[in-house]
Order: sequence, then C-alpha cells, then structure tokens
Amino acid sequence: MTMYTNHITLNGKQISSAEIFCQTAELTRNPAISDWERELYLFLNECFSDSDFVLAQTSGSTGEPKQIKLPKSVMKKSAERTIEYFGLKKNDRLLLSLPCRYIAGKMMVVRAIIGQMNLITVDPAGDFEILATEKIDFGAMVPNQVFNILDQLSGKEKLQNVRNLLIGGSAISTGLESKISTLLSRVVSTYGMTETASHIAIRELSGEQKSDYYHCLPEISVSLNELDCLQIHLPELAEPLQTNDLAELQSDKSFRILGRADSVIISGGIKHSPEAIEKKLENIIRQRFIISGLPDEKLGKKLVLIIEGKPFDTNILEQKIAADLQPFEQPKIIIFLNKFQETTSGKIIREAP
Repeated sequence: MTMYTNHITLNGKQISSAEIFCQTAELTRNPAISDWERELYLFLNECFSDSDFVLAQTSGSTGEPKQIKLPKSVMKKSAERTIEYFGLKKNDRLLLSLPCRYIAGKMMVVRAIIGQMNLITVDPAGDFEILATEKIDFGAMVPNQVFNILDQLSGKEKLQNVRNLLIGGSAISTGLESKISTLLSRVVSTYGMTETASHIAIRELSGEQKSDYYHCLPEISVSLNELDCLQIHLPELAEPLQTNDLAELQSDKSFRILGRADSVIISGGIKHSPEAIEKKLENIIRQRFIISGLPDEKLGKKLVLIIEGKPFDTNILEQKIAADLQPFEQPKIIIFLNKFQETTSGKIIREAP
C-alpha cells in the first residue's frame, strides 16, 4: 500500500494522485517533455502506486551498482527525519533541481509529499534564474551546479535565497568549499546513498559550525569494520549497512571520510564504474588502458583515459569514444604512460599519475 498522502503540491498547484496517474501516460509519450520532467512524473506514479517499494539504482557505495527495491517505509522515515532535523514546516518551499532517476531527486519529492510542502521544479541543467527573485526553504544540488551558479554575476545572492542548501553526490573541491563558506545561508555537505534513502549525516560548510566531520542525523550511528570501512546503523534496517568508504570516527555519531576502498569515480555528481566504461572501449583501444580520475575544480573529479605505451594522434580515437560513450562517460583528457604500475598479483594500480 502507498505510504503517502493522495496529493502533492507542485509549483503552487495541488495535484491529486488520480491526476498524476492520468497525466503520466500522456506526458511520457510527449516528445516535447524534457527527460527530467518525464522522470518526475514516472516517479510520482511510483510514489502513489499501491506497491510497498520503488525501484532505485544504487551508485556503488556499498558494492557493484545494481537495481534494488527500496521500501517506501524507509523513504518515509528518511523524509520525516530530515523534515524534523531542518525544522521544515507545512507549505515550505522545496527546490527540485536534481533528476528523479537518482535518490537525491526522488527524496526531495517524497519530502514534499510527506511534509505537505510546495515542490518547486527547475531544469537541473538550467541557470537557476528563479533563485534571483524567489526564496526557497530547502534545496539540494551537486557541486557542479553550485560551481556554475557561483560563476554567475549574482550567483552568491541566488544561493543565499536557499535557506537550507544540501550539497552531495561528489567531492567538493577546496576552492569551491572556500567560496561556499562565505555564504550567509546554511549550506551542508551530505553523506548518504540509495540504500539509506539519501543522507544519513551532514557536514556544515558555512556559518560558525563549519566542520571537517559529518554528524549523524537522529537515531543513526556508525562504526568501522575490520578494514576501517564505514558501517551505518539505522533503526529501520535489520542489519548494519556496509560501505566501501574508508573513514575515521570521532564518535559513533561523527566521522570523516578518508577515501574509497574501491575504484568508483564520482564526477559531477555521477558515480562511474571504470570497469563498465572500459568494457565499452575494449574493442577500439588495442593497448592496455584504464579509466581513472583526477581532481577537478568543477566536477570534483574528472574522468581520464590512461593508455600504456608511446603517445599517438588521438583524433580518430576521440571520435570513436564519442560514438561509443554517453557524454557524461567520456574522459576529459587522454594520458599516455610508458608502463603501468602493478600489484604483486599483476593487477594494474588504478590511481592516476
């Protein structure tokens, strides 16, 4: 059964679940509808269905990316926890600026339904001009979006019109964090994943409470396994959730992320599996190669292609890569390395030089 009320307020207009069901089929067939709008209505259709779960794609934080059945009860509890923690109220304005194919976008919708709040939708790839004139109580963005807004003439003022801004999805560069720290509004970095229905901890980036450590939301605690990877304890989950993130604990409620124990690369808020991209390229690159990541001011990390051997003209290769990969999968640069470093078992050491 549905865990939600039977309506949502969307851009100031209350829409019933019955209207959502009727509109979804029509909108998803309309070629003029953008992908993010189509994804929103498809997810709303899931929210108001009788199913006890929604389908969600994991990002790789706890293992190989996969599709899971995420219980609506877990999503509801996460939404209630966030609403209480940030002091949100009925009719507050929430900004949906992330696609609903990812958990961050899904959960913003769920919070609006659970808290009976007004969901304001914008194109995730747009210029966020709405923030120049309108106040938002709660929003979430990836670092790339924040970077682009701050690059605008009135970008700082736009972001300060979001009373509570969550930033997640990828690493925040030192330079970007320094700019964020000057904002007068509350800005936090989030830690979470699909399996936990979005964030389980926040790190303050602005104001007097700025910190290098994440602090768990109420009812949540953390521990480390024998490899010093973070384990998350939620009352709504029967077992601790094991991550692949190396962490340092300040307490069972506070921690700092040191790095990843696996090879997942987060670029522009999207988590990439290097092996999956390499699989798509293995028929067009003869030499040994890997996909790796390098720090990037805008993206957190940028994808790079590292080829073993002598340099050559890459024009034709770049054309083939553009044909075989999605735009967000394409490496930003190509690096040549005389010889890969290897482990004692002969595996390539994946870190970029």
